[in-house]
Amino acid sequence: MTYKMDEINAIKSRISRRQFDGQALSKELMSHLGDKIVAYNHESGLSIQLIEDAGRAFNGLRKSYGMFSGVKSLIVLKGATNDLYLKEKCGYFGERLVLEATRLGLGTCWVAGTFDKTESMFKCDENESLICVIPIGNSPTEATTKEKIIRSLSHRKSKPYERFINNRDLTELPDWLSAGIKSIMLAPSAVNSQPVYLELREGQVSIHTPDKKATDLVDLGIAKLHFELAAGGSFPRGNGVPFFKSKEKDSFESEF
Repeated sequence: MTYKMDEINAIKSRISRRQFDGQALSKELMSHLGDKIVAYNHESGLSIQLIEDAGRAFNGLRKSYGMFSGVKSLIVLKGATNDLYLKEKCGYFGERLVLEATRLGLGTCWVAGTFDKTESMFKCDENESLICVIPIGNSPTEATTKEKIIRSLSHRKSKPYERFINNRDLTELPDWLSAGIKSIMLAPSAVNSQPVYLELREGQVSIHTPDKKATDLVDLGIAKLHFELAAGGSFPRGNGVPFFKSKEKDSFESEF
């Protein structure tokens, strides 16, 4: 499989796409993405699915308010209802698939509500919950006029850099932390609400979300992945948890 970019450039270039060509993904792409999903399900305990013919979930104004067209393939993010970290893991592993798709030149969009959840394709086992979906496919090289209008109407202005961390002396931040903040600024979130923020206390960085909206924990998982890729290290599961820097990346030079 040929990639068009690395993960950092995928973070930088990813935008939400709502216009697709209506064509099925190639067998090679379906197989590649399917293998990734099997691996992520094994790692996370989720039940992510890739549905090949899912356009009917977005057909018509009643279902998607006309915001999507040409949807053919769909990633469904779901898992055990009693999983304490279900939403966060859907965000984290869903974004791994989004960045994978971006690296392959495919368009994607996080969707929590504007689709028909009553469709049989979304039926969950008794002990499972559907969290959100991600349309995936070939999109025009440039965003269409309709996409630009929808983006301007549905996105708030991004928060400034300094509002993503409690430390007031931003000139003293190490390069890896600055890179992590910038990567979170580029993370998708519900209506660009950007609820995730960092705290730096006594040299320890932690990540937080108010968890007031249904999508906040999904956004937390997405932001964690972005930060980890840019800064080099990892977070445990949970809200308000510390970041553990990778020792082998102490001399990390950011591309941000």
